[in-house]
Amino acid sequence: MATDEPIMATVAGRYASALFELAKDERQLESVERDMGALDALLKGSPDLQRMVRSPVITAEDQAKAMGAIAQSAGFAPLTSNFLQVLTRARRLFALGDVIRDFRQIAARFRGEVTAEVVTAHPLNEAQQAALEDALKGTAGGRNVRIETRVDPSILGGLVVKMGSRMIDNSLRTKLNSLKTRMKEVR
Repeated sequence: MATDEPIMATVAGRYASALFELAKDERQLESVERDMGALDALLKGSPDLQRMVRSPVITAEDQAKAMGAIAQSAGFAPLTSNFLQVLTRARRLFALGDVIRDFRQIAARFRGEVTAEVVTAHPLNEAQQAALEDALKGTAGGRNVRIETRVDPSILGGLVVKMGSRMIDNSLRTKLNSLKTRMKEVR
């Protein structure tokens, strides 16, 4: 399928798109998406798994055994398990994090959702997250907005929102840096 879409310009995007199409055709989209979410959490939570996935020194056979064991213990769908084996045999396991991200973007677009990456200095409570979703829904043309939050204390306060190609940096750190720059100009 020829396309000008940016996701398809990457190795991860092509694998993610292939997995999405296969999952959709096999009517396993929900289970594969759930598996991708679980795999993402495992990957982000384990530095050892990250090293194993990215290491060119570890053989494809050892990576395949490890990924097979992970898939089995996590109870992944056969389609997800087979996909991980294909990725491993092709020596593309290093792109797993990007494949997961791209797969989730493609699935969200299919459902008519927009994903907003939100960075805050402190975790948001449910009411704050709901209010932010409502506010972002207005800027997303009425489409549903799925928020992925990350806490970064270095922004001091406020938040940074990235939705598609738009970014709104309303962090205290940025405001202080801007004020500092203006103060230097006054001297």
